[in-house]
Amino acid sequence: MNPTATARALPPGDRPQPGPARRSAQVDNGRRSLLKGAAGLFALSGFTGTLLTGCGGAVDADTSTTPRIASVENFRDVSGPADGYTTVDGARVQRGRFYRSGALTLTASDKATLDTLGITVDYDLRTPAEIAAARDVVPVGAAYVNFNIDGTSEPPALLPATSTDAVAMMEAQWRSFVSGEAQRAGFGALLTRLASTTGAQLFHCDDGKDITGWVAAVLLSVANVPFDVVMQDYLLTNTYNAASTQTSLAVMRVQHGEAAAAAAAPLYAAQASFLQAAVDQVQASYSTMNGYLTAGLGLSQATVARLRARLVS
Repeated sequence: MNPTATARALPPGDRPQPGPARRSAQVDNGRRSLLKGAAGLFALSGFTGTLLTGCGGAVDADTSTTPRIASVENFRDVSGPADGYTTVDGARVQRGRFYRSGALTLTASDKATLDTLGITVDYDLRTPAEIAAARDVVPVGAAYVNFNIDGTSEPPALLPATSTDAVAMMEAQWRSFVSGEAQRAGFGALLTRLASTTGAQLFHCDDGKDITGWVAAVLLSVANVPFDVVMQDYLLTNTYNAASTQTSLAVMRVQHGEAAAAAAAPLYAAQASFLQAAVDQVQASYSTMNGYLTAGLGLSQATVARLRARLVS
């Protein structure tokens, strides 16, 4: 995350802790206006159909048949609730192929539940410092692979002066998912592995919100899921993480005061402008999502095709 002019670094003892202290239940209500331009971007992605349908309806997280893993943040099937999201060409995103989550800080009972899903690879997308703070409890039979997407030992911990600064910081982070050299190398390596590896696979960052959220959005776009549904799916993080977010903000209020907690709240949220910032950067840098996948991440068209086949067939 890039600091802004008005953001100040926290001393080491005051830095937000991994996991719950990076979330917020704030939901952005300007979703319709933020979808501008996305239709053209995804329609030109090289996949069939136009990927923006309307903004009506809502995705209900409670209809999902994926087991709830209480000790892990934001654990869910990338395919979406119920029978999987419908694509613009009438296919369904297949369940049980890809899972997303926060760090695998599993209780024994939750590990037993996760072990039933047959996960073959656990992709840990965190920095070395994040991993050291909370190492994964790897599912039985799964290989462990780390891609340090940030490309740093530990991202700077920052406390924004205002909520506007916090939003700007998050939007800059999401743009870096598209423009950053380390980020593009990491995402390219991850998607190549996801396309070529059989069996159920799980990927995660610290809280399952930002790096993980972008990977899930890219996968759903490869599957040809309408962009408004991709956006709704991203915002479901606020539903899955609501309780832990409120706890984290309560701790911040005690440690730093009400004003500081209010200013920092966007850092802990899934907000539509964050995903939109990455989408806008794709359009500015590569014109289309397919351009981002190939020129930006170095995937071949054959790899993209294999990835889509893993998602929808």
